[in-house]
Parts: sequence; structure tokens; C-alpha cells
Amino acid sequence: MADTKKDLLTLFDFSSDEILEIIKLSKKLKNKRGSSEPKVFSNRTGVLIFEKPSLRTRLTFETALNELGGHAVNLDSHTIGMGKRESVEDVARNLDRIVHLVVARTYKHQTIEQLARYCSIPVINALSDMFHPCQALAFALSIYERLSFEDKLNIVFIGDGNNVCNSLMAVCAKLGHHFTVISPRGYEPDVSIQKIAAEVSKHTGGSITVTNDLSPAVNSSNVIYTDVWASMGQEEEQEKRKVDFKDYQVNMDLISKAPEDVLVTHCLPAHRGEEITSEVLDSKHSMAFDEAENRLHVQKATIVHLFS
Repeated sequence: MADTKKDLLTLFDFSSDEILEIIKLSKKLKNKRGSSEPKVFSNRTGVLIFEKPSLRTRLTFETALNELGGHAVNLDSHTIGMGKRESVEDVARNLDRIVHLVVARTYKHQTIEQLARYCSIPVINALSDMFHPCQALAFALSIYERLSFEDKLNIVFIGDGNNVCNSLMAVCAKLGHHFTVISPRGYEPDVSIQKIAAEVSKHTGGSITVTNDLSPAVNSSNVIYTDVWASMGQEEEQEKRKVDFKDYQVNMDLISKAPEDVLVTHCLPAHRGEEITSEVLDSKHSMAFDEAENRLHVQKATIVHLFS
């Protein structure tokens, strides 16, 4: 591992070149999976801590660690009691002395930051209330496979200004794409994150737009992204959000207003019939399940990057 410890907490901490390097490496690893993969994690152990449910993230990280020659240990968050039974700082100090990598999915982004602060080993954010960087990298690989990175793409996110939205905003800003968030009033992404992304975009040729109006951005979109209306931890808001978001569903009527070759994706799990219809999710436009698979490849590339 490099002398200077590197974490993946948010993509704002990575340069545009680093992100491109990870995406291109992801594609290489995907192409040679099962043949000549780098065993950079040989004789190493990565610990997975999940305070929230997980299918794709846990499965792909465990597979990634195994395929890179290492071993994955799943620590049940209730058993650890991080922040309750034992302070986050003390958990981090213990992990730091025993394993080689921490992958954590937490409610609070502050918890991820604390783990990284008190660990001399790399820490990867597997989702927090503010960011989901691995998902954004999988999205970037998916559009890299289908569209030219030389073009400035029009990426439209429809829905809640949540952690996925924030990380998509970060990766689009870093790669110079035009990113538009379309949310109901009151559900826009955090203003401070908008400002950071807008500042990055000034240097990459991209742009950040936040609006409540569906039509203009959809009409010229290359990709439409959506996510659940109520994220994990917001279940009590589900019924209110169904009312507030009812006009923001990604359905075939909306797709008919976009260019004929528009791509549609979702981070999954999807609530079919709410934020997206099955007709769209299962259509020729959808790359959601390609993106789900690409979680494996970008996470392998991220681990290689952090341990090179």
C-alpha cells in the first residue's frame, strides 16, 4: 500500500484523473474477470460493517475481496454496537490493529469520517446519509461502456436530493457532465453540496442545475436517473412522500418526451410503480441491472487503487 493512506468517503476527495483511472481500471478488470486478476489483497482481510440493509453492496464487496485474493469478515452492527456499546473511535482503533480495510455502511456520514480519522488503514464509504460514492462510480462505468466520455453528457436525476443524488452530482462535476436535479419543492439536495459541485464544474466544463420543472432537462437528456422517494431511515415519511412525488414518476409518458435513445437507470432496490414503472425499468432504455453488476468491478478497482 502507498505510504499515504487513502480513503473513499466522497468522490469530491478524488481528482478527475483518479476517477477516470478507476473507471478505466474497472473496465479492464471486468474484461479479464476469472483469468488474470491482480491479487493485491492476498493475505489481507477486509471487514464489512452494515448499519443498514444491503444486497448489492455487501455481495459485491465480499466477492471483490475474495477475487482479489483476500478474505472478507462481516461484522453485525448490532453486535458491535458502534457508538453505543463502544465508541466509534475505539472500534476504529481495534480494527486498525487487526484488519487491512474497513467497508462501512452507516446512518451518519460523521461515523464514516470518524472511522477514517482513527484508522491508518483505508476506509470505504459503502453508503451514508450524505454520500454513496461506489454507486456513482458504477454509474460512471455504465455510461463509459455505452456513451463517449469525450462528450459532455446531459444527466438528469429525478427524485429526492439524497445521498445517491449527491454522489452522482460529484462524479458528474468531476467528469465535466451537465447534471440536472429535478425534485419537488423542499426535496432539493443540500445547498452546500450543490456549491461544491458547481465550483468543481467551473474547472471541468460541466454544470449543475437544480429545478422543480420536469420538461426542459428531460427533453435533451442522455441519461435519466431515479431513486426511491423515501430512503432507508425515512420510512415514516413514505406516505407523505408518495403524495409529494406523484408527478415525478419515471414512466413511459416521461420517456416519450426524452430523446429516442435516452438511457434510464436506478440504484436499486426499486419500488416498481412508485418512482419508476416496470415498463421503463425492464425496457430497452434501462441499464439499471448493468449498473448493479458494475458495482463489483468498480469496487475491485477502488480496492486496487487504494492498495497500489
